[in-house]
Amino acid sequence: MAPTRAVPAGADDPPIQPTERDPSTYTKRGRVKRDLYDAELARLQEQLVMLQYWIQSQGLKVLVIFEGRGSAGKGGVIKRITERTSPRIVRVVALPKPTSRERSQWYFQRYVEHLPAAGEMVLFDRSWYNRSNVERVMGYCTDDEYQEFLRSCPEFERMLVRSGIVVIKYWFSVSFEEQRRRFESRNAEPLKRWKLSDMDLAEHELYVEYSMAKDTTFQFTDTKQAPWHVVPSDDKRAAHLNCISHLLAQFDYEDVAPDAVTLPQMKDVPYVRPPMHEQTFVPQLW
Repeated sequence: MAPTRAVPAGADDPPIQPTERDPSTYTKRGRVKRDLYDAELARLQEQLVMLQYWIQSQGLKVLVIFEGRGSAGKGGVIKRITERTSPRIVRVVALPKPTSRERSQWYFQRYVEHLPAAGEMVLFDRSWYNRSNVERVMGYCTDDEYQEFLRSCPEFERMLVRSGIVVIKYWFSVSFEEQRRRFESRNAEPLKRWKLSDMDLAEHELYVEYSMAKDTTFQFTDTKQAPWHVVPSDDKRAAHLNCISHLLAQFDYEDVAPDAVTLPQMKDVPYVRPPMHEQTFVPQLW
């Protein structure tokens, strides 16, 4: 039996690993192989396109929330979801820091305007859960604001569900060791260093405090109407496939993709275009 890793009090539990690893599927490090990942991702992305047509045809309102630690892989899976879907149907919301005006509003107010309308799926790259995680740990909110969030958030999400919005929440869980490896990788490459912010460094140092905040968040907001779904993400490829597979499984969708159309012929209109040499072209380097 492999030795168990000691986990700091309040830290995320280490992902449960399968007892056997198929060498044709996994690398020696136990990660999903690239060729299998590429093939399975292509299949899942095709299904995501089918799902978007279904959401549009049925007038569904779908909200998907992605939360978790820095470098846990939220952005990666969002990128894979949107890679082949239409931005008019599947759109991403990643809000910046609130303005002074927004800070004076009801906390949920700036998020409400981004909620999905009929026929849309909205992906929140972080959401109102900033309050019970980042803001709580970093001291950016008062204790009264934090307690009010824990009281009001479950009711707010129940309101969304009652209004007909499908609410799906994912928490990406990454171990301290893997997070450190990813941060070190960013730090070592100048082209990736912009991804390593002061907030990331503070979060890494306060890993246990963030774990405690996450546990309290789950205690209050892991409800029957809007449950949390944890995605172990030390293996990014597996996390992408597992999350997208789970997302697709939440819908009993059918293939309503439009049939191929016949492209029209160009209409013959009497028109003489201006000389091409009068236009400025990009230099043809290739």
